[in-house]
Amino acid sequence: MRRKLKTKKAITPDYKYDNAKVAKLVNYIMDSGRKALAEKIIYDAFDIIMEKAKVKNPVEVFETALSNTAPNMEIKSKRVGGANYQVPMEVRPERRAALSMKWIIDAARSKKGARMAEKLADEIIAASKGEGEAVKKRENTHKMAEANKAFAHFAW
Repeated sequence: MRRKLKTKKAITPDYKYDNAKVAKLVNYIMDSGRKALAEKIIYDAFDIIMEKAKVKNPVEVFETALSNTAPNMEIKSKRVGGANYQVPMEVRPERRAALSMKWIIDAARSKKGARMAEKLADEIIAASKGEGEAVKKRENTHKMAEANKAFAHFAW
């Protein structure tokens, strides 16, 4: 007998911008269940984006940053006949958004000195312009996938 298909839990949009992607970003920033602190960091970062980028809606800047850092291809390790091959595979849309957010957060966390809201705002602005560490990470991932194109026939 087949088991039931897993249903995706619909994420509720955040209360300030009414956007599900912003709510997802809050969940990725959150540490040890401290959601109020994560929301404060995100909303402070969006206020900083409004000041620095001189835009009315910082969610648009965030959306362009996500699209600039989302990978199309990634490398997955496959074991075939006793050897491990780095096989390039296409990335599902949900995973693209997740990787994009994680790379932006990791790039912001790796910086030293400023508050997290400032570091996050700087990284989102840089990513929306096509610069920054998260965009470099995407480019490196694409280069690795391109270099290992010869093993694409192992993707099944």
